[in-house]
Amino acid sequence: MKTGFNLLVVGGAISPADRPVLESLKRHGYDGVEVPVMAGTEMHYAALGRVLDELGLARTYTTIIPDPDHSPLSGDPAIRRRARDRLAWAIDCGHALGATVMGGPYHSPLGVFSGSGPTEDELANLAEALHWAAGRAQEAGIHLSIEAVNRFECYALNTMGQAEALRARVGHPNFGFMYDTFHANIEERDPVGVIAPHAAGITHVHLSENDRGIPGRGHVPFAATLKALRGIGYDGWLTVEAFGRALPDLAAATRVWRDLFPDLDTLFGEAIALIRREWEAAA
Repeated sequence: MKTGFNLLVVGGAISPADRPVLESLKRHGYDGVEVPVMAGTEMHYAALGRVLDELGLARTYTTIIPDPDHSPLSGDPAIRRRARDRLAWAIDCGHALGATVMGGPYHSPLGVFSGSGPTEDELANLAEALHWAAGRAQEAGIHLSIEAVNRFECYALNTMGQAEALRARVGHPNFGFMYDTFHANIEERDPVGVIAPHAAGITHVHLSENDRGIPGRGHVPFAATLKALRGIGYDGWLTVEAFGRALPDLAAATRVWRDLFPDLDTLFGEAIALIRREWEAAA
């Protein structure tokens, strides 16, 4: 098991200038960080990767589909080509960063809805794009672990059952999916019980409280969740995801209207203490 922290709580464009935060995470004992890859160049992420190497922090990353003009669901071939270009860019940036896992909801643009669930044509288009991306990512040494997010953020992929069905459609050994406690708390009838039946597809984990604040201060059952993950033999990343109000645009995108933690040091410290305590107890 490896402990990570998603850096979206700091900002959407992490750079070497964020070294003090990275050093703090290292002092707290995290094994690595999860970098948001939303914009920028390979050169930028290579520079950040060198800083992380100096600090001894491994890395994963997340990315998104920025808008409907880059949606892999689209029936328009030109849009699907742009979707592939976007995925290729994200994979190349992750390779420059030195990351090993690409997570996030790169199945569809967030906040865009059709009024119904995904059609068969949309799912076929998505699977085709992701099969191609999984092959390209494999060559770069990056595993694809896609994120199902709740119904208020997208319509394409909401549950572990849907994620498993998509994995079967994609049909590539380098493609799996994430388990996220925040989204599971909304979408799954049994957020903990859903882990074991989908053990084969879960390749990355986000630990996020029900209010997206400090893990352990809300009602997400982290003890039972980590016990279930140990029970399936999961030994990958346990990455904390929390959000704050430091960046207005990001706060608006994540619907964070109030302070969810007093300071980063408290957030970092309490989160890793929870993981260590409950992971050990789960043994």
